[in-house]
Amino acid sequence: MSDYSTAIVSKVWGMCSPLRDDGVSYGDYLEQLTYLIFLKMSDEYSKPPYKRETGIPSGCTWADMNTLKGAELENQYKSTLEKLGEQGGILGKIFMGATNKISNAAILYRIVQMIDSERWVALSSDVKGEIYEGLLQKNAEDVKSGAGQYFTPRPLIRAMVRCIRPEPMRTIADPCCGSGGFFLAAQSFLADPENYSLDREQKEFLKNDTFWGNELVPSTFKLCLMNLYLHNIGDIYGNLPVTLGDALLTDPGKRVDYVLTNPPFGKKSSITFTNEEGEQEDEDLVYNRQDFWTTSSNKQLNFVQHINTILKATGKAAVVVPDNVLFEGGAGEIVRKKLLEITDLHTILRLPTGIFYKPGVKANVIFFDKCPASAEKQTKEVWVYDFRTNVHFTLKQHPLADEDLNDFVKCYNPSNRYDRKETWSEDNPDGRFRRFDVKQILERDKTSMDIFWIKDKSLADLDSLPDPAVLASEIIDNLQSALDSFKELVDQLKG
Repeated sequence: MSDYSTAIVSKVWGMCSPLRDDGVSYGDYLEQLTYLIFLKMSDEYSKPPYKRETGIPSGCTWADMNTLKGAELENQYKSTLEKLGEQGGILGKIFMGATNKISNAAILYRIVQMIDSERWVALSSDVKGEIYEGLLQKNAEDVKSGAGQYFTPRPLIRAMVRCIRPEPMRTIADPCCGSGGFFLAAQSFLADPENYSLDREQKEFLKNDTFWGNELVPSTFKLCLMNLYLHNIGDIYGNLPVTLGDALLTDPGKRVDYVLTNPPFGKKSSITFTNEEGEQEDEDLVYNRQDFWTTSSNKQLNFVQHINTILKATGKAAVVVPDNVLFEGGAGEIVRKKLLEITDLHTILRLPTGIFYKPGVKANVIFFDKCPASAEKQTKEVWVYDFRTNVHFTLKQHPLADEDLNDFVKCYNPSNRYDRKETWSEDNPDGRFRRFDVKQILERDKTSMDIFWIKDKSLADLDSLPDPAVLASEIIDNLQSALDSFKELVDQLKG
């Protein structure tokens, strides 16, 4: 990064501390930055050489606000947000329900002046993206915000993209896209000259037609829109690459080449309503869709079925799923059997604990390819990479890095996944990559794919116990997982 870029990043970061002291969270700061940077960039685009029609009504432009101070600035900003939220189309979607969360007029003035001093359109998407991605990560680390569930570790995302190897002029979807991490990693992979040399048509397709996503949470939807825009994905004045709403409600009718996604944690889909006594209650939400193999209130199972629906006949998917998707009976077994039957579910990556911001999560990545209709069972073998047993990460002291997943990517063999070699053998029982014939899996209780074989050293040898910090982290994870299970049980008993 150039000194100039570093200076801008420092300025944007520098505003965090006084805002935090004033009670403004990273999430609120991100939201306000989204609005303000959008207004500034719209102002820049309205001038030469661009001269774009921005659609922002008079009285609501950057020029109407950037010279004001104190109460005048506060009132103008508040009025601008309200009026823009009433507009139709894209503007209304971005500013819907927008309010000023920065109550300190002096800090608001400093932020406006900081943004005003830069030409944001001229900045490279890398610089703008770095600023924003950094703030998104800070927001995810902020336990109080709860934003961690929308933030998938970037090294994991990049490894999934490296395995799938998306090709130019193909479409990529994420039905629960959070802040847009999978799209950004796929864009970076496709634009890398070491992977592809894109011509003008391919570059245009990458910008405007490659990505399609859904996001359920309005505040995250807005963060995603700005994150994509800052990375030069989509046109804020054209069609949005991401729509706001519940992707599971219906078959959208659209079909894509790739799905890369991490559906939200938590097993149950539910809606909140007010009962006759005026109290709020949660009710399990069951999606009755003709294209689903089974009905369930387990949203991960629903997302797996939805992903199968939106894939083209030759589409490929990489999906982060919690352990219960691999072993749960009932609807879980139906979904697994169907996946083995009509798709080629060829790879499972067992993920270590301590890489997600939500404690207690035990997750995996399943890779499957959709296949044209056939009477023959499509999955012939499943390759499992155990990246969990005897592997320990923490979010701060020992975070997951790209190089930690290099061995998995090498074993996956993206250039030709039909030419793989096991690293496990009778002579090497600790080998992490192992092949299982589909018959072996179908014979397992409930068609369980929760498969592991490496001995846990912490159980076998007390002298090789992990670092106390790792043990403490694992205890917290396990307690949190147990609490979540008890909470689900209580909710079911109440129901």
